[in-house]
Amino acid sequence: MRNSALIAGVLCISFSLAGFAQSPRNSAKPLSPLEQTLISNTNAVPEAQKSRNVDFLKRTLTDDFVFVGSEGKLHDKEEILGSAREGELQDYYTYNLRVLPVNDEVAVVTYDCIIHMPEGDAPGMAPRYQHISDLWVKQNDQWRLRFQQATAARPID
Repeated sequence: MRNSALIAGVLCISFSLAGFAQSPRNSAKPLSPLEQTLISNTNAVPEAQKSRNVDFLKRTLTDDFVFVGSEGKLHDKEEILGSAREGELQDYYTYNLRVLPVNDEVAVVTYDCIIHMPEGDAPGMAPRYQHISDLWVKQNDQWRLRFQQATAARPID
């Protein structure tokens, strides 16, 4: 399976370079335990994609996981696992990371990301700049990713 838009969006789920992970308040205040956990979990997903760690993704994505790609298509967990086996991501990073708790068992993580695929930014490729929204749910004391939507965004000014 070779679907660069799918791979780019899911792989961008988040790898936060030092200094880019921010609290929801964008202040010097330390991150809460929930923010620390979800930022760490969010960062671990693209690392698993990059290293082709499908077992990690099987444990982290819920069985009913859905990804809405920047092209508007829906992708399920099996498609994501298939794309992880191909490992096409070259480089990525996130910024403007926000954790928005909904309740004790649900939280939304939003962020912007920049994606670099090995093929470059050729026509038909996934947008290089994307805004991502993730829905994390707590199941049996483990935070798992249930939903993600990627939206094309404009370059950083």
